[in-house]
Amino acid sequence: MLLINIYELKLAGKNNMQNTDIMYHGSHNYFTEFDLKHVLEGSGKIKFGYGVYVTSKYSSAAHYSGQKAQSEGENFVYTVAVPSLTDDNYIMFKQPVNAKIVMRTENVLGEKIPDKVKADGKLFRKYLANTLTGNDDFIGEKAAAEFLDNKIGVDCIVWPYSWRNPSLGTNRAIFNVNKIEIIRIDRVCLDASKHLIQDTVVPVFQLNNEV
Repeated sequence: MLLINIYELKLAGKNNMQNTDIMYHGSHNYFTEFDLKHVLEGSGKIKFGYGVYVTSKYSSAAHYSGQKAQSEGENFVYTVAVPSLTDDNYIMFKQPVNAKIVMRTENVLGEKIPDKVKADGKLFRKYLANTLTGNDDFIGEKAAAEFLDNKIGVDCIVWPYSWRNPSLGTNRAIFNVNKIEIIRIDRVCLDASKHLIQDTVVPVFQLNNEV
């Protein structure tokens, strides 16, 4: 996928998108803009929080495109531009929360956050969900994501693509669809194990130039 990556990075610069990272999203559905109304239609879970799930691994996005139980037929990989990570615009799963994020959150909530919660991004997210809604189910997760995006200036939750080898890349749950730009859409084919079949990538859309 190296040649595709090089092309995409040039395309991002060509369209004057600043401070963005190139990531990928897999889906059984074809669309030209993200809509969080469909957030549970993939795996049916929000294990890592409410938002659009993207990954730094093209092959992982392709695999995810076939995860829906009834996903038979076409599969798509979306190449997207998302906000680059800064010191205080993301929460890392199972890692301490940045002190600036904690301070901003405490100021808005008007309460001190327990040390245990500050030491784990997952607990921090769940704490916000419970504080805002009284529970940490889907409604709580949605409220926490909207609070972090609108009130605290946090763009996403981040976790490793591989827990055994974090250097392989990251996955992210982007809270706000307006911070995601679709650059390219590919139709892909998967094998029986729902892994990408090499040399089956067919572009069907690219920014400012439909294929």
